[in-house]
Amino acid sequence: MEKFDQILVKVSELFRKYGIKSITMDDVSRELGISKKTLYQYVCDKTELINKLMDFEIEGVSICFDGILAKKYNAIEELFEVNRFMVGLLKRFSPSFDYDLKKYYPDIYNRVILLRRNKIYNATLANLKKGKLEGLYREELNEEILTKLHVSRIETMQNNSSFTVDEINSGQVFKEMFIYHIRGIANGKGIKVLEQNIHKLDYTDKEIFERKDEM
Repeated sequence: MEKFDQILVKVSELFRKYGIKSITMDDVSRELGISKKTLYQYVCDKTELINKLMDFEIEGVSICFDGILAKKYNAIEELFEVNRFMVGLLKRFSPSFDYDLKKYYPDIYNRVILLRRNKIYNATLANLKKGKLEGLYREELNEEILTKLHVSRIETMQNNSSFTVDEINSGQVFKEMFIYHIRGIANGKGIKVLEQNIHKLDYTDKEIFERKDEM
């Protein structure tokens, strides 16, 4: 890992622990044990630092997704692996980080949301088409509509007042949504695959992060 990547990993931990607004560039350099001069060799200001951090994290997520696709799972097995990865992300979700990014850096926030939406949309659509070809999903399902519905559910989940932060971060909400999604799209053959593997959804935090590190 390059030095600046290591810096971004530490910056991410710092922002997620204390929020973005309260952390200054002085705080960043002090916590990282580097001079501001060294820090400014990589970025010109805090806004650029946040931009580069988000690009770094988006790239990391994309690499993990591509790693899952490269394993050549069937469509439902693929969703199990995606679910495990997404639960890991949820457990690291920071409401203060998300709030500060949305309020104080709306341009960056909106850019990230758009990139994330496109990634989820394309991955979901590809999975639905794959599942139909493999004979695991209902032949009559409308891929475009179901993809939009699924993306909408994911995007509104974290902003839904019906669920507490703890409920969302625990992964239980995402687990139920995952099962609901598969039961809605799978045919009889696909349901059997789900039921044979459903125990895999009850993994420990250690299993989640060990699996993520393998990607």
